[in-house]
Formats: sequence, structure tokens, C-alpha cells
Amino acid sequence: MGIEVRYASLLETKRLLWLVASFFVMVLIIQYFGFPNVYVVPSLFSSSKGQVAFLGSFQSGNSSVSGNLTFASVLNTTASNVVHEGTAKTELSNTSDATFKDSNITTNKDTEIEDKFPLQVAHGFEFGMPKANVTSENNVVLDKTDKDDIAHGVAKNETIDNSPIITIAAPLAAVISPLTSSSQNQSADHSCMRNIPAVIERSDRARKSVASIAQMNYMLQQSRTSFCSMKPRWSSVVDQELLRAKDLIENAPLLQSEPGLYAPLFRNLSMFKRSYDLMEKTLKVYIYSEGERLIFHSGPMDGIYASEGWFIKLLQENKGFVTKNPQKAHLFYMPISFRLLKMTLYVPDSHNRTNIIQFLSNYVDMMAQKYPFWNRTDGADHFIVACHDWSPAATNEIMSNCIRSLCNADLRGGFQFGKDVSLPQPNIRLRTNPLAELGGKPVFKRRTLAFFAGHMHGYLRPILLKHWENRDPDMRIYGEITKASYLRYMKSSKYCICARGSQVNSPRVVEAIYYGCIPVILSDNYVPPLFETLNWESFAVFVQEKDIPNLKNILLSISDKKYKQMHGRVKQVQQHFLWHFKPSKYDVFHMILHSVWHNRVFGMRRR
Repeated sequence: MGIEVRYASLLETKRLLWLVASFFVMVLIIQYFGFPNVYVVPSLFSSSKGQVAFLGSFQSGNSSVSGNLTFASVLNTTASNVVHEGTAKTELSNTSDATFKDSNITTNKDTEIEDKFPLQVAHGFEFGMPKANVTSENNVVLDKTDKDDIAHGVAKNETIDNSPIITIAAPLAAVISPLTSSSQNQSADHSCMRNIPAVIERSDRARKSVASIAQMNYMLQQSRTSFCSMKPRWSSVVDQELLRAKDLIENAPLLQSEPGLYAPLFRNLSMFKRSYDLMEKTLKVYIYSEGERLIFHSGPMDGIYASEGWFIKLLQENKGFVTKNPQKAHLFYMPISFRLLKMTLYVPDSHNRTNIIQFLSNYVDMMAQKYPFWNRTDGADHFIVACHDWSPAATNEIMSNCIRSLCNADLRGGFQFGKDVSLPQPNIRLRTNPLAELGGKPVFKRRTLAFFAGHMHGYLRPILLKHWENRDPDMRIYGEITKASYLRYMKSSKYCICARGSQVNSPRVVEAIYYGCIPVILSDNYVPPLFETLNWESFAVFVQEKDIPNLKNILLSISDKKYKQMHGRVKQVQQHFLWHFKPSKYDVFHMILHSVWHNRVFGMRRR
């Protein structure tokens, strides 16, 4: 009897074990095939509560800035949440302001500000001008940096138009991975990837990843087939016009040469010429009339932020591209000067940009509620032209779908190939003559191998001076020098070192072209101006930051024949970076507008 009882007990135990095993097998099968909302095993083995991350909010460290966005803002950020899914927790606090100075005795100067965002958002902030507490003669709110500029004779020269990490090289796959979205998701209403690349991961791996110029070329090429803007919520005649233009550009007849254009400067002369001609014939831009000066409809006409003011002025005066009928518009321009936005709204010494972000959010909300055009594409057919260093961080979320023409074109700061445009950043010293001091010495009179001078902003420039200041007579590397000496060296040197400051961009890139000096771009992950159009390798040199100790050898490795060829191309490309009171064919005004047009056309996909 005892044996029978033990046998029966053992049999029941086996049955119980089989039942338990069968239950877990069924659970695993259910989860494997992705039945919705069935996550039994994790709940059994985890005691922590589930957390939901809302990607639409602004975050800094452990703090989250949210809550004061209107209902329309939430609607308008739906598409941006799709774009940045997985990587869009933008850490705005990691960016710093670079306020460049152009005094009579120094070169441009950046001022680094470490931005730390508090938990709260400015309450009750409405679209419009807040009362100023510190003002200049023009009632522009100034922070301490701006007041210092005035003291040194800089802000008064910025006329308003009244009409250390040493990065390591990496293989292509290793670089593109951290510089692009970790999960390039497809939107429900899309037939292609929208995020090439997405907002950059702020990991150590991303910080040490460097995209070479060849890798940037690859990423640009990939974006042309993988990136597309949001599919419009309802069709329009202008969409068909853009699709027709795209077909014509892609099937452009082959050109060997073209009067006024030098083929080696372009990625594809044939496609550029067809695209440019179609832009002149087809493009219509609607400019929003809302917004008062300052901030809207005017901008600096000299200094290093002059691209904002000149573009606003020339586009508003243009009768060929501008239309008063928004139904006919292929693009919608928001005429904001981000330099004046910062000067007007930034609270001195606050290290806080939340009121600027809130202001932009309110502006977009107003556009979305007043007009149907933003909501049709979630802003994909809207664009801004912004030269201030803060503009990428301030717009990464609110205007994430817009085409952004940015001076601070940083792959790690949210710049997206296929959508955004790298904006040329000149240093206009005289608003009444933007072409003053143009030109330089001929090749045979350029005795200095390489030149750099500037203030010590950011981690890179002190490293550059540590290796080369007063070390070699061929390498004229200095800190601050007089303006006269600066211009003399720029006009008489073979190569001009364009080293990043607090941000990746520097006005020296365009200055070098103005003075006939071959630009040497020493700034990792900086996308050079008009990159989708120009073949920068034909007239510029790219040196990674890690190669500073080997800088002279790299330059000496360029043969005299190659140097003379590049010097000639610098002179040829100069016309595409010049501002004119009356815009000229192929000048910088038209080239900026063409790049925006180009990205809008190639962002279109057929239904």
C-alpha cells in the first residue's frame, strides 16, 4: 500500500510539472508571435513599475520641460515624434552659445555659455514681445555678452535693416551607426524613411565618432533615396508641380560645360543647371506677414549673423519668387532672425532658453490655427534661415519637420541630410558694401603655408596653438591679432585654417573663399555650406581634429599643381558666396534658396 501511495504521489507531481511547463511554453509562444498587450513573463519577473517616455517633451538631465504647450502644438508635433522616435530625447543643455565678436583689433570671438535648463517653464508666456528689462538704444534686450560687444564696438556694427575631445577616425559603418537613428522607423503614412540621420545620440560613442567628408557624401547619397518629407494630408496642385520638377531634374540632359558655371565645383552640373532653371521658372514662396520687428522681417546686415538679415531683406523685396497667394506656394518662409530673437528674449546671465523655445512654440501654434498650410504637411514645406548658434537646439523639436538652413550644421546637433541646409556664414564688415576687401594676392605671392588667428573658444583652438604657435615659420598660428594683420595673412597665405570654436561653424570658411585662400576645415562632423550642391573636395581641404599634430605634413603632401588647381577653383566658387544689393544669378541668395528648393523637391514621394 505504501508503495502504491508513493507511486501515485510521484505521478501527480509529474503531471503538475508538465502543466506548469506547458503554461510557460504557451506564454512564450504568444509573446513570440507578437500578440498585443500580452507581456506576462516580464511582469512576473519585474517588480518595477512600467514607465512611458513622451518623446515630444524637452528634456535636460533628469528634468523635463513640458506642460505649457497648447493643444495645437501637440497636434503639430505628431510627425516629429515619429521622426525622432528612439533618439529624439534632445539634450539642449549640452549646447552652448557662441557669440562671435568682430572688433577693430581682433578677429571673431565666441563666448561659451553652459546652458542648464531648470524644471519650470516661463508661465503665461504668450506670442509677442515680453517687456524688456535691459535695453539698448533700439530697445533690444541684451545679455552681458551683447553689452560687452557694444563696449568693444561690435553691436553697433551689426546694423539692423530698418526697411577638449580628440576624436578618432572610424570605418564607414562604425561612424554612420551612432550618427544616425538607431531605429529608422517608417511612419504609417510614409513609404520611405524620414530620418537620415535623426537627432544624434549623446553617448560617448557618438562624441568620438567622426564622419569624414567621404562618409558625409555617402550619407547625402543615401538620403536622396531614403529620406522623404511627410505625405501631405490632402493633395494640391503644387505637389504635382514638385513631382514633375523632380522627374525633370533626375532626367536632366548631360552637360559638359555651362556659361557662368564651372563643372568641377558641382556634384552634378547637369542636375544643378536643370534644378536651378526650374526654380527660377516655377518656385513660389509665401512669406508669413505675422510678427513684429524686432525678431521678424529684419535682421543683422553686417557681422557674422548677416546671412539672416540679407536673406530676409532680399526675399521680401523679390517679386519673382514671392507670391501673395499661399495656394500657389511651394514653400512657406517664416522670416525670423534668430540673432534678434536671442537678443530680445534671452534673460541676461540666466543660462536659460525656455522662453525662446516657448515663443517659437506659440508662433507655430498661431500659424497652425490661423492657416491650414502648416497642418497639411506638419511644416515640411516651411523653412527658416538661421545663423545663430542656438537655432538648431531651439528648433529641433518645434520645427523638426521644417527645412532648416543653419550655420551651425552639426551632424551631432540634429542636422538631417535630405532636409536641412548648411547656411554660408560670412563676416560682413560693412553693410553698405558687403564686397569690401574682397580678393587677395596671386598664387606666386602667397608665401605663408598656413594661417590661423582667433580667440580661444571651445576645446580645439587651444590644442591647435599648443602644437603650432611659434613652432614653425611656415605655420602662422596665433591667438588674437589686429584686424589689419588678420586680413594681410588671409590674403597672402596658401591655406587658411578654419578651426571650430564653441560650435562646429566658423565664418573663416567663407572668409577664406573671399580672400582667395584655400579653406582647411578643421571641425569634425561639420557639414560645409551648400553641401547638397557643391563638390567641396575640389576646392577645400578637410582635416580631422585628431590630425592636428600632422597638419603641416598633410598640407605639404598636396602638390604644387594640385594647389594651383584648387586655388583657381576657390576663385571660381567665390561668386556663389557673394551678397549683392540686387541679387545676381548664381549668387549666395539664389544658392541658399536653391538648396531649400532642392531638398523640398527631392523630399517628395509619389502617393
